[in-house]
Amino acid sequence: MDIDFTLKTQLYDAHIALGARILPFGGWDMPIQYEGILAETAAIRTNVGMFDVSHMGRVYISGEQAEQFLEMLLTAPVSTMEINRARYALICNSNGGIIDDTIFYKLSATDFLLIPNAGNRIPVVTWFNSINDQYFRGSITVNDTTLETSMIAIQGPNATAVFDNLCVLADGTKPSSLKYFCCSEGYINSSKILIGRTGYTGEDGFEIMIDKGDSDFIWNLLIKSDVTPCGLGARDVLRLEAALPLYGHELNLNVTPVDAGLTRFLKKFPTHIGSSIIHQQLANGTDKTLIGLTIPGKSAPRPGYKIYQNDQEIGEVTSGSYSPSLNLSIALAYVSTVQYKENTEIILDIRGKLHLATKVQIPFYKRGKK
Repeated sequence: MDIDFTLKTQLYDAHIALGARILPFGGWDMPIQYEGILAETAAIRTNVGMFDVSHMGRVYISGEQAEQFLEMLLTAPVSTMEINRARYALICNSNGGIIDDTIFYKLSATDFLLIPNAGNRIPVVTWFNSINDQYFRGSITVNDTTLETSMIAIQGPNATAVFDNLCVLADGTKPSSLKYFCCSEGYINSSKILIGRTGYTGEDGFEIMIDKGDSDFIWNLLIKSDVTPCGLGARDVLRLEAALPLYGHELNLNVTPVDAGLTRFLKKFPTHIGSSIIHQQLANGTDKTLIGLTIPGKSAPRPGYKIYQNDQEIGEVTSGSYSPSLNLSIALAYVSTVQYKENTEIILDIRGKLHLATKVQIPFYKRGKK
């Protein structure tokens, strides 16, 4: 007898009712698309859309030494953060390899919320508990609330206008008053939420953490406000256009923050786990580097596709897609720092056909300033 161990979010039935195509992702049955990836991508870039991102982890870290604990585990500075601020960080092992990347929120001097990736949630919690036991005598509380809560991302240039009509922050102001990478408690009617002005699309917007029992009410309220439901297919295209890394593609245990070009998310004087290796790489360089490529037309490069210069293989694609915003194909790829040559023709093998590619600055897409 086959047993399905994939998890379902509280909104699973709502996705089915909307005709979503469901596929497993990170251990969860998730909506990949509704109307279609192109339409959903356009909704985020030009108007407003939403994603059920309840598969992402929601892990609360608390204790008198919570700051010191996270300083040891995260690449970004923690103790200098103001309360109700968010930061992006990497979690590294002792070899500098990336265990996960995360957004984390400082809720008080002793309380934080960490958002690990779906497939990494359990390994991250296990890693945190081991460090807690080894160095902090179990004094830190690591509380994984993922299965008791939901998370919805509302993204797009009109996200603030829509959300201002639905939500009020704890201080009585509108969500539009919240600065980028800040967070606050708030209310949608009588439903209490935690709202962060964060996202994974390259657009403005919010991510909200809510009680599981409020999920359907808030989702339907957003539907009635003409917010377009979007699936993970569109989310992947959007994050790639913004050149945001995805774990399992650009990031893994064999990649360091230096390899991935993420040194801007390192402490000025790194002391976190794995920092000694990272110090060496900052001084001496690494054997690979992440670059952005564009390819004319709609032939989408896929992970693992090979890259050549002068008939020599120099790297491979980690993520690729047709970009509806740019009307060409784009890719992120690791290339050998020794073999890669600037101002030399780059050839990409896409399903046995050779295509000329151009190295470009990333991100591929930047939203306009208001």
